[in-house]
Amino acid sequence: MPLPPLPTDAIAIGVHVADWRGAVSAAGDALERSGSTSHEYTKRMIGVIDEFGAYVVIAPGLALAHARPGPDVHTEGLSVVTLAEPVAFGHPHNDPVSVVLGLAVTSGDEHVLLVAELANVFNDPHVIPALAAASDVDSIRALLGVTAPAEEL
Repeated sequence: MPLPPLPTDAIAIGVHVADWRGAVSAAGDALERSGSTSHEYTKRMIGVIDEFGAYVVIAPGLALAHARPGPDVHTEGLSVVTLAEPVAFGHPHNDPVSVVLGLAVTSGDEHVLLVAELANVFNDPHVIPALAAASDVDSIRALLGVTAPAEEL
């Protein structure tokens, strides 16, 4: 399963946040702007980290914010937020985080397939620092191997 198209509204570059909650909120806001989720999904993503800890920090500098499928997910979606200054999530090895991906899925099967696809992208150790340094939407899309949605082309 390829990664979904990445709308411009789902990308935020150089965001200033105070802490991990702000970083996850920025990723959730981007998912909401793109039409993938409602605001309740952002609250659930934060709740997952409150409950289970910083396991969402999946690689040095990279967090994959997500929650289970639910009625607040309208369609599968991905968001990308780069942070102006990295923030700590509390992960013992992979902090601080400079790139936060938001992931919304409508089924557990989609979750597994999209996470596997993201893992393929991040097998290249240069992708995370390149995302963190990216200054435009097209560069972010190219690094992830995704396109803009048809309505933006």
